[in-house]
Amino acid sequence: MPPEIARMSNKKEIEKRRTFGIVSHPDAGKTTLTEKLLLFGGAIQVAGAVKSNKIKRGATSDFMEIERQRGISVATSVMAFEYRDRKINILDTPGHQDFAEDTYRTLTAVDSVIVVIDVAKGVETQTEKLVKVCRMRKTPIIVFINKLDREGKEAFDLLDEVEQKLGINVTPLSWPIGMGQRFKGVYNLYEKKLNLFAPHGKQSKEDIIEFTDLTDSRLDELVGEKLAEELREEVNMITEVYPELDREAYLNSEISPVFFGSAVNNFGVKELLDCFVEIAPSPLPRVTEEREVLPSEDQFSGFVFKIHANIDPRHRDRIAFLRVCSGTFKRNTNYLHVRQAKKMKFSNPTSFMAARKEVVEEAFPGDIIGLYDSGNFKIGDSVTGGEVLNFKGIPSFSPEQFRFVNNADPLKSKQLAKGLTQLMDEGVAQLFTKTENNRKIIGTVGALQFEVIQYRLKHEYGASCSYEPVALHKACWIETDNEEQLRAMQKRRSRDMAKDKDGQLVFLAESSWALKMAQENYPDVKFHFKSEF
Repeated sequence: MPPEIARMSNKKEIEKRRTFGIVSHPDAGKTTLTEKLLLFGGAIQVAGAVKSNKIKRGATSDFMEIERQRGISVATSVMAFEYRDRKINILDTPGHQDFAEDTYRTLTAVDSVIVVIDVAKGVETQTEKLVKVCRMRKTPIIVFINKLDREGKEAFDLLDEVEQKLGINVTPLSWPIGMGQRFKGVYNLYEKKLNLFAPHGKQSKEDIIEFTDLTDSRLDELVGEKLAEELREEVNMITEVYPELDREAYLNSEISPVFFGSAVNNFGVKELLDCFVEIAPSPLPRVTEEREVLPSEDQFSGFVFKIHANIDPRHRDRIAFLRVCSGTFKRNTNYLHVRQAKKMKFSNPTSFMAARKEVVEEAFPGDIIGLYDSGNFKIGDSVTGGEVLNFKGIPSFSPEQFRFVNNADPLKSKQLAKGLTQLMDEGVAQLFTKTENNRKIIGTVGALQFEVIQYRLKHEYGASCSYEPVALHKACWIETDNEEQLRAMQKRRSRDMAKDKDGQLVFLAESSWALKMAQENYPDVKFHFKSEF
């Protein structure tokens, strides 16, 4: 294909792409919303019921066994579907705070986000933290206020709370008519349509009535006089108080559209999706240490933001999730693995429909592809057509909780070692080996990760481990040009020294005082709280 034509078709493909993440507090209905979006996209035929943590059919995006049992998403799922001639890539993120690391990394791979808020609980702390990251990166945000069929806070109060707690300016594009028991439907301000609620989980064309004029007396017949009057007053207030939707302001993350609905009843989801495909950004430029990378460039580039071991427990496979940033990724083509400075080709890159995978011949900017990996990749790695690029902004965290890990089955020590290595590569936790006695310590950001590691070691590797408490304040990676000082420190503080899985030296500080003393005693040694310094 001549370069000009290739460029044109690339441009078309880029404009079709919408890559976004769904973020929220646990239980706000994020996974349910993901499913309903997939239903509209025709990607799945039947939704799984996520009820009281007993997942009946199993939500499509929760494909790890422990997620099915606990009813929470612990790994980011990647799903793609087509809708109205757009290619939509959804990244469903864990809501639980113990997995915030995974979510923060995922936010580096998306171009916009949908924030899900529970109508009864309002804005919760985890949501505040995640939105702060989005605002820092200027990621465009759409808000979906969920569970309208339950009693909750007043709509105006919720909008105030969203503005105050999340620090974003909002503009409602749909408006609830009643709530909980009185819930009659939603008025779509964006398309001037009335959407009547029937709790059957199927939204049909007959339930949607065009209403360009709210003074029409039919409104009173459909929702009752009292609610019709309320709606008229509230819509007048909205037009006076809130700004109109300005796409440029949304793309610059200066304003966030708000939709109301009930994901479990499939209500209000189509309005959200229809507006989203119209206004959400197509793939955006990405920043590297060397320069800014534009999606329209000819040369392929991308970065790994997540690694997942044993996506298919029957085959011991590891998959590195790569976000395509520029050019076209082609199967069986030699690409440069920047960190290792070596060429690699991928014979079966895959695209995802949750646990269903298919091999792709090519992928375009905005797409997320899975690369089968035998241990070459680390989170944050860049893959390019030959240029040395290092993508920025993929965070790694200093662990806050530590435990000794012991082998509970001496016959399975090989399996345990392999399992720990692979799970640590996923970035779920960090592994430190004490130089004094080779005891292994796992450090995580949240306590739930210890459970997940134990569970996955048993079910995916056939290895058993037990934990022992260890009193540690911080793990600090150290570097220095003063070899003498380093030797003195290693000798004097030998019981506090360890190595991480890549063999880098780490100082394990028992308390903030111990850390302060070490910093004073060894002034030429630099203490880093992240491994990527």
